[in-house]
Order: sequence, then structure tokens, then C-alpha cells
Amino acid sequence: MHATGQVISFRTAAAFPFERLTLAANTELPPDLSVRDAGIAPADFSARFSALERTYIYVILNRSQRSPLYARHVYHVWLPLDVEAMKTAAAPLIGEHDFRSFCGMLPESGPTLRTLRAIDIARNGDLIRIEIRGDGFLHRMARNIVGTLVECGTGKRDPASVAPALAALDRSATGMTAPPQGLYLAGVRYADGFDSFAEPPVSAGW
Repeated sequence: MHATGQVISFRTAAAFPFERLTLAANTELPPDLSVRDAGIAPADFSARFSALERTYIYVILNRSQRSPLYARHVYHVWLPLDVEAMKTAAAPLIGEHDFRSFCGMLPESGPTLRTLRAIDIARNGDLIRIEIRGDGFLHRMARNIVGTLVECGTGKRDPASVAPALAALDRSATGMTAPPQGLYLAGVRYADGFDSFAEPPVSAGW
């Protein structure tokens, strides 16, 4: 899994010129991490618990030949995918539901109810972009949804089976877990209107 819109929060009593924080942090981070921006938040702010909505983007390379350049950044599916079948399969997942059937590891406490606000699927040449927006996600929920949609897109699964699979509250009723390399946490939205969304470079041509 990757992230282009991850948000973190921390408290500090250290004296430091705030306008230099982004630059200073990036000089200490490894090459695969980078701070885009920094801001001062209220004392009760939590990057995790104050979030109202998260956006995940999943990118599939759909052609017969794999790509060594994309290998770490997309899921290669060599069978032709029917995007319209995938859209039909995704429709019953929109709204508030118990997503236990799409949960990899159940939470130790708390409900498995989540609200998905949108699942947008589009093809651009050999790339298929799946955007999933919701108020929260269970363990491997996004990848399990994508895996199920891929099975519908290849004809392995009937799109009409997704609604009863969701209602079954049983992980075995749904499809495979899509691999992590195609998944991006692309954005997190908060009550003040701030949204950290940034399109993954691999899908930026949309």
C-alpha cells in the first residue's frame, strides 16, 4: 500500500521556527517519504479520529503484458476486465452497511458498520482507476472490495452476487483480497474543509 494524502498529528513543546518545519523534516526523512505541508491544529485534533472521510484509489493495469516499471505501483490483471460489470457490482455497496463480509480481521471492539459515499470506476487506456470514498474502512476492506469487483469484471463472479454476499456477514462469501501494490490512501477530509487529497502519480492522467 502507498499513500499520497496521509495525515499525521503530534504535540511538541520544542521551540522551532514553524515555517521551516516541512523543509527540516524532509532533510531527515528517507527517500520514500516526503512532507507536503504542515499546519497548526487545535489541541484536540487527531489525524485519525477527527477524520470525516477517507479516499482510497486503486490502480489496475489491465492488459496481457505486465510492466516492470509499474510492478510496485499497480495490480496487473491480464484477463480483460468489464468495467460496466464492475460498476454494477459496486452499486449495492454504496451507503451504510455492515461490511463484515469485506473485513480481513475483525476489530477487537466496536461496530463493523461503515458508510461508503462513492465507488467510481473508470478506464484510461490500459489503466483502470477505482476511487472509494467512505467515513472509515475496516481491515483490508478496500482491497477485499477491489478483489471482489475484479472477479465480477473477469466473469468469475456474477455482479448480482455482491448484494447477498454483503448481507451474509461472512468473509468467505466475497472475493479475493487484491494485492497491496495498487492501493493508495489518496486523501483525508476534516470538518474545517481541509482535504489532503493528492492524485497518485500513476493515475494522474485522469
